[in-house]
Amino acid sequence: MSDIERVTLEEFQSMIKAQEVPIEDVKFECPICKSRQSANDLIAAGAGKDLDEVEKYLAFSCVGRFTGTGEYNSESHVPNSGCNWTLGGLFQLHKFEVETPDGHVHPRFRPVENA
Repeated sequence: MSDIERVTLEEFQSMIKAQEVPIEDVKFECPICKSRQSANDLIAAGAGKDLDEVEKYLAFSCVGRFTGTGEYNSESHVPNSGCNWTLGGLFQLHKFEVETPDGHVHPRFRPVENA
């Protein structure tokens, strides 16, 4: 997949810091439905009660998995409602990866500007 953007961990952290918001409000975009979501969105959806509990889902599982939105359908999708996508599934359709100093590559949702 040549269309995958790969950044270093340091670059990823810089992208997050550039949003200049509390970590709970940093937005990431689902590669499937394009919904922009944060830790606070995951908390509101019931994925956990605080950042510590939702951190494992942040930038990895779409908020729609926790709201019951269901599978993405481009014809009936409500913007920013989410879908049931996760990067831990069988299909690897992600567009963004973070490479850690040990050389491991981790698929993630791309950080996006808070708009």
